[in-house]
Amino acid sequence: MSLAVIKFSSEDCGLCHKMSFYDQKVAQELGLEFVDVKMQDTATYRKYRKILLAQYPDKAEMGWPTYLICKSPEAEFKIVGEVKGAHPKGEFRSRLQELIDQVPAN
Repeated sequence: MSLAVIKFSSEDCGLCHKMSFYDQKVAQELGLEFVDVKMQDTATYRKYRKILLAQYPDKAEMGWPTYLICKSPEAEFKIVGEVKGAHPKGEFRSRLQELIDQVPAN
């Protein structure tokens, strides 16, 4: 089962920048793929936009940054959870771990 963390962020978001010092490392330590999608990077954003819009059709409720955890992001993706906003490293890790633990192993 391939699980990925897709980070939706903005280049001018201070909290997004702060999280980037450890978010990818934490995700990889937990065995997750990590995809960084900056809204300004149109090619990457276009590729993953359908995942973001599945969760936030009008982008109104999303936080900065928004991490969507999903199965098979390159194919028939399924969103299994999310972490919104900035968190200290330990809390970010435990939030991701909780989401992973809830995913059926099929």
